[in-house]
Amino acid sequence: MAALPLMPKATAVWLIDHTNLTFDQIAEFCGLHKLEVQAIADGEVAIGINGLDPIVNGQLTQEEIKRCEGDPRARLKMVRTDLPQPVARSKGPRYTPVSKRADKPDAIAYLIKNHPELLDAQVARLLGTTKDTIAKVRDRTHWNANNIKPHNPVLLGLTKQSDLDAALKRAQRRVAREQKKAGKSGAAETAPAPETTAVEQPAEDIGSQEQPDIDPDTMFRGMG
Repeated sequence: MAALPLMPKATAVWLIDHTNLTFDQIAEFCGLHKLEVQAIADGEVAIGINGLDPIVNGQLTQEEIKRCEGDPRARLKMVRTDLPQPVARSKGPRYTPVSKRADKPDAIAYLIKNHPELLDAQVARLLGTTKDTIAKVRDRTHWNANNIKPHNPVLLGLTKQSDLDAALKRAQRRVAREQKKAGKSGAAETAPAPETTAVEQPAEDIGSQEQPDIDPDTMFRGMG
């Protein structure tokens, strides 16, 4: 069995956010199923897991990543080393200082308004909040709804621009896949029915059939 990278899911998160590798390539390298990698990209699983850079950990090289980005059929090869690898630990959920927690609803409102393509799970991960809070901000049932005003979470110090960009990239990939899938199914449903050609009688022939000649004298003699 091929060796797997440290913390496969965290490595997959990093590869999704920072490379153009296919889901198949990432799945094989990390020992995950392709659908699981897609779910990670969509923000449905691995919520709260910070990406683990396999280049910094000496498991991949930038050249190897570029090689596989240029050929979707290529497979990533882990760097061979005899040195023991350090055991990496996830940092866990994002910590937000108490002084900034009151700003979260404003940040949620900003992302809902300006980036509706983001899933609630992605917003929750970026801001260290919950789906319940996001729902309350969206439908204006939050206890402080009247005072919530959209503010950029990066400027508020609640997330990094690089993390926001990575989340948007993942959301755009998901939307593109959904639109492509919807386009294919829509084309199948609206496929034109085969045309049928009706045999029509030429216009000039309609009502112009020859009528038998009637002799008036003969007609009146019959009546008499």
